[in-house]
Amino acid sequence: MTRIEGVDLPKNKRLEISLTYIYGIGISRSKEILNKTQIKPNTLVKDLNDSQIILLRNIINTDYELEGNLKRIENTNIKRLMEIGCYRGRRHRLGLPLRGQRTRTNARTRRGGKKTIAGKKKAPRK
Repeated sequence: MTRIEGVDLPKNKRLEISLTYIYGIGISRSKEILNKTQIKPNTLVKDLNDSQIILLRNIINTDYELEGNLKRIENTNIKRLMEIGCYRGRRHRLGLPLRGQRTRTNARTRRGGKKTIAGKKKAPRK
């Protein structure tokens, strides 16, 4: 079992894809890491030897902010925006979309699900 940055990589997938399971690594960064280590992207994770795994760990740990550190950095950036009271900080605080999307409709992800009120049945007229 290969474990990098506290994440177990799936052993039956290509290395290029399995590196994207780590928070902060997408497909382009995965390709960049594999170019630095000169490991073929099509190799399966279970086919890696110990020296390749150590090389991957070293490059990932030294060159990139990932997992917990990256989440901490993002949270501090959001808190800073909220503290200075800028527009984006106020939108974060209110739980509304930040980047100019409309809120009259189509903001369900950010605002929460549709809250319907059960309609009362009207008494039949006599």
